[in-house]
Amino acid sequence: MNFMKKIVYNHDNLKENDIDETVIRVKALLINSKNEIALGYCHKTYQFPGGHLEENETLEEGLKREVKEETGIDIKNTNLKAFEKITYYSKNYRDTGLNRKNEIYYFSIKTDEKANMNNANLDDWETKGNYKIEYINLDNIEQVLINSIPDNPINKIIVEEMLEVLNEYKRNN
Repeated sequence: MNFMKKIVYNHDNLKENDIDETVIRVKALLINSKNEIALGYCHKTYQFPGGHLEENETLEEGLKREVKEETGIDIKNTNLKAFEKITYYSKNYRDTGLNRKNEIYYFSIKTDEKANMNNANLDDWETKGNYKIEYINLDNIEQVLINSIPDNPINKIIVEEMLEVLNEYKRNN
């Protein structure tokens, strides 16, 4: 798929020259032949595996590294293409005094390789939150995410984003 849907959230009406920092993230929809998606679960929040790019890292390199760190799965695919990009402009991001632009690129990857937490490399926050991978059928995932909203205040935002991404994936697959 060459088309990438782009969504921008800019409730503070920030301009590019208002931005103090830009953070780029990559996330993966890991889908197996049973039509299940692997989700990370930590601190009572579901997330697609992924994270921040490191300095001088390409989207593909970052995606492969993050998936390996959070699932233990080695992504062998080459020429991965994002199917959706969501950009958030945030004034005074988390009370830091900085205006931030977050760009999140979403990729879908078909794999029957199972998560192997013995090969994962979780950070302290993930370890303290009892991070684990859960496989949820694509037919049930929306309800599972909606049901998780009361579990953590951040879930309202995260679930809305995840549902948007899942709907875009379903429209194109």
